Amino acid sequence: MDKIAVLIPCYNEEKTIRKVVEDSRKALPDAVIYVYNNNSSDRTAEIAKEAGAVVRNEYMQGKGNVIRRMFREIDAECYIMVDGDDTYPMESAPEMADLVLHHNADMVVGDRLSSTYFTENKRPFHNFGNSLVRGSINHLFHCNIRDIMTGFRAFSYEFVKTCPVLSRGFEIETEMTIHAVAHKMQIENVIIEYRDRPEGSVSKLNTVPDGFRVLGTIANLYRDYKPMRFFSWLSLILAVLGIAFLIPVIAEFNVTGMVRRFPTLIVCCFTLLAAVISLFNGAMLSAQALAHRRDFEMMLNRVHEDKVEKQ
Repeated sequence: MDKIAVLIPCYNEEKTIRKVVEDSRKALPDAVIYVYNNNSSDRTAEIAKEAGAVVRNEYMQGKGNVIRRMFREIDAECYIMVDGDDTYPMESAPEMADLVLHHNADMVVGDRLSSTYFTENKRPFHNFGNSLVRGSINHLFHCNIRDIMTGFRAFSYEFVKTCPVLSRGFEIETEMTIHAVAHKMQIENVIIEYRDRPEGSVSKLNTVPDGFRVLGTIANLYRDYKPMRFFSWLSLILAVLGIAFLIPVIAEFNVTGMVRRFPTLIVCCFTLLAAVISLFNGAMLSAQALAHRRDFEMMLNRVHEDKVEKQ
């Protein structure tokens, strides 16, 4: 088992990967540096190997697929994940590793948004999207994560071996964050200096499509981890709609003694029935989620024992 493993997912980063590997070696001299090449069509893998990194391949396209492979294959007491685009300062990595190794942190978030991100980043929709995602998660899950979409993080062995990576693309950061929050893992924020990509380096993030995928991931995970709240809100919305359209029908019946809008009445009744069903679904799924949390805690204990044995 490695003491510290630096994980660098890469797709066509030949302009920056050498510097990222060298900066990682300088900041963490004892770390093992892994570069996972994700079907790059340039010299990314070759340059990373020349720089001294352990180079491996993931042939399924997408950042989520790369991280799933990394988490599965590498055993370490502390993992430092950083993008290969040279936008994150590896000088902050020792502080992040120390929080994992000596202060029981399960995930350390490299917080760009509290420092230079909004001035360095030249894509205004990215700024808006980051703020929207951060606000949504902090509000829905009652937490205080300062940067959701950052690609610079540190993880414990327990987090890596219990995090089910289901996303294929850039939703992965959102998924990992919500997993940690929902399971009450210790999360720390470390403010880092962000710098925009150097000239000639191109972002792989498609702002609008990837943004909608991230928002969809938040909604799905909120339903999975907080089913009672999710279905209670759905039930309330359905009930309000059903009652709002039912009131005129009842008022007309009280005046005339007749129901002239049977289709409206039928739809309202089915809408109210759906509201009741939604509420009961939330209650049942909430019980299942509680059982899952109990199982997760037992699995976490087994993973910790496995870590002790490997050490």
